Amino acid sequence: MSLSISKLATRGPVKASFEFFPPTSEKMEARLWESVERLAPLQPEFVSVTYGAGGSTRERTHSTVSRIVQSTDMPVAAHLTCVDASKDEVDDVIRSYWQAGVRHIVALRGDPPEGVGEAYRPYEGGYANAADLSVGIKAIGDFEISVGCYPEKHPESASIEADIDMLKAKVDAGADRAITQFCFDSDQIARYRDRVADAGIGIPIVPGIMPVTSFKGLLRFAGRCGATVPQWMHGLFSDLGDDLETHKLLAANVAAEQCMQLEQHGFDQFHFYTLNRADLSYATCYMLGMRPKTKEQSQ
Repeated sequence: MSLSISKLATRGPVKASFEFFPPTSEKMEARLWESVERLAPLQPEFVSVTYGAGGSTRERTHSTVSRIVQSTDMPVAAHLTCVDASKDEVDDVIRSYWQAGVRHIVALRGDPPEGVGEAYRPYEGGYANAADLSVGIKAIGDFEISVGCYPEKHPESASIEADIDMLKAKVDAGADRAITQFCFDSDQIARYRDRVADAGIGIPIVPGIMPVTSFKGLLRFAGRCGATVPQWMHGLFSDLGDDLETHKLLAANVAAEQCMQLEQHGFDQFHFYTLNRADLSYATCYMLGMRPKTKEQSQ
């Protein structure tokens, strides 16, 4: 690594967004709201809340989104998938978000109900994919739409060209930005952005940043989504065992250095997969020039 704290400290602030998932227990709910309260003063561009396959977290997602809307000033994006639901059922969810004050949806196809690695089959009478879903969202309300994109290509795509063609279909359907799957190769993310631009796609490509809260957990995530974990990261994190303090210090520096590398490639906004833990995302953003503001300072 080549991180220079002095270089980071003198850079202008970047823009960030944060992703959460709906809690499944009282303990996890407390941790989520601690994270929301910790990150809110950084004034993110938006925060998003994930949505389980087949609507398995539908009610919890809606409850979490509604509470953030009511309790904070942060713009909120609700994730939505096509899995295991008819168009009428999905449309009802879209309308419920609009009624709750949500004006931004992250439109995703979603994973097969049988799990990652199984063949995806569109639900009979449902939306076929994220492009189809985006058309449906725009038909109901003037939502801002974010979609996913894949610098290492989606595991099910035949090629990177086919993957970019799918992204173009999402944009033609109304997508306003694309958030990348996490990828630790900054040069590859920049090359992907340039290929997207060469294909005539003009929406912003926002790198997804995965702070390493747990290296074992990261390896599981990467295995499911086809992301590469470079060998140097194995060498950095594998032998730490229960040394959590060192792990946190290293993880924050790794995330900050990647963002700095991406800044050099012209990126100025990042989407942090927080896993409902604020500490690493907050520290990274602080190193990148973001500073907390009080409500009085924001006015």
